[in-house]
Amino acid sequence: MTPEERRARFAAVHLYLVAPLAPNGRTLLDVATHAIAGGVDALQVRDKTATDDELVAALRILRPLCDLTGTLLILNDRPDLAVAGGADGVHVGQDDLPVAQARQIVGEDRLIGLSTHTDKQIDAATVGDPIHHPDHIGVGPIHATPTKAEAAPIGTDLIGHALRGPLPFVAIGGIDATTIGPVLDAGAPRVAVVRAIADADDPRAAAHLLRGAVDARRR
Repeated sequence: MTPEERRARFAAVHLYLVAPLAPNGRTLLDVATHAIAGGVDALQVRDKTATDDELVAALRILRPLCDLTGTLLILNDRPDLAVAGGADGVHVGQDDLPVAQARQIVGEDRLIGLSTHTDKQIDAATVGDPIHHPDHIGVGPIHATPTKAEAAPIGTDLIGHALRGPLPFVAIGGIDATTIGPVLDAGAPRVAVVRAIADADDPRAAAHLLRGAVDARRR
């Protein structure tokens, strides 16, 4: 897949799932299979406790599913392992490897996402040489979430600022069926979720409900 095709595919994303290797005691492949059937169209593997070998193996297991369904496959935090596992890209935080260094590792073909939490961070993402620019950003955490317990929730106001910027973005943080409405009302074109799908008894049904909400606002 060319970088242009990957960027176009991200622009078309509606529902982005972030999940560990064993969500709610199940395999990620099992959860991802059902979640994708329910409407997830981007998948980020995020597991701070997994070994390098486990992360690469997981990406290689998920790659055929993502190819078959047209789902973007992203790895959190580790550009080197994203390349080794055949992911479509990597997502880094403000305190992780800088975008320019990540770009040197993943090359031009793969996507780089960057977490942002303030208007200044959103603006800084497109300052200077394009090699320092991510392909897209995450905006959040919108609501408090145990996934990022150290980060203060920012609410929905920052979504409007992100909409005025040049980069596509995904809203993230404590988003579920009960909180997604105001996020979409604020203009978020796509949302990322973790527990609302990964921990659901029925990941397909949970994804279908959230995807329906996003689709209704994007029509």
